[in-house]
Amino acid sequence: MFKDYFSGHAHQYSSARPTYPDNLFEYLITLVKGRDLAWDCATGNGQAAVKLAPYFKTVVATDASNAQLAEATPCSNVHYRIAVAEASSLESHSVDLITVAQAVHWFDFDKFYSEAKRVLKPDGIIAVWCYVLFHTDNDAVNQLIHTFYNDIVGQYWPPERKYLDEAYKTLPFPFTEILPVPEFAIVNHWSGKQIINYLQTWSGVKTYEVHCKENPVEKWLLPRLADCITDMDEPLTVTMPLVVKIGL
Repeated sequence: MFKDYFSGHAHQYSSARPTYPDNLFEYLITLVKGRDLAWDCATGNGQAAVKLAPYFKTVVATDASNAQLAEATPCSNVHYRIAVAEASSLESHSVDLITVAQAVHWFDFDKFYSEAKRVLKPDGIIAVWCYVLFHTDNDAVNQLIHTFYNDIVGQYWPPERKYLDEAYKTLPFPFTEILPVPEFAIVNHWSGKQIINYLQTWSGVKTYEVHCKENPVEKWLLPRLADCITDMDEPLTVTMPLVVKIGL
């Protein structure tokens, strides 16, 4: 069993979620000692796994969701496997780099970190990251998104969301941290329609739908967003700051 908020809309998740910046992976590569095997845990549709592929002989990308893996991007040296984060089936002391993108806050921490320490090589690296609430170059849109996030769907966020709101500062991380970590961000140029598609994948939105029997993006946000954006096809600069924790 695993906490699953995304399998029911895996295709939507695959098409609407952002990818991660190249400079993050370029930085991680400067820290690893070997390039034989990377494990991308809770890979979803493989967004991080395919970015690791050019640097490693093999990338094992695991996820507990069949639906998510069905949407994964094929890559010759990325091997997708069904597995929960806490039981990878990887050999002990075999992994040079473990990555967990936008997912570690859902795990059983004690069991996952025990598994991570088991599979990491003695000089292996673990990197976990998340992106926090985005902002755009339109102040009115930013205010609207903040209100939607906090006041409309706020009570419907799963409790684990607090780790993102706290920028992973309270996230358990029993490793020797590598500090300082450079600043990274996802920057996209999204239309209003693309922003709406992304918001539709939020776990808080999906939980709201279940409880209230209506879609809060369509009912509450979309009419107000149309008042802030004259052309829903016109791109806005959308910035998602990344919070990255790296350890030995």
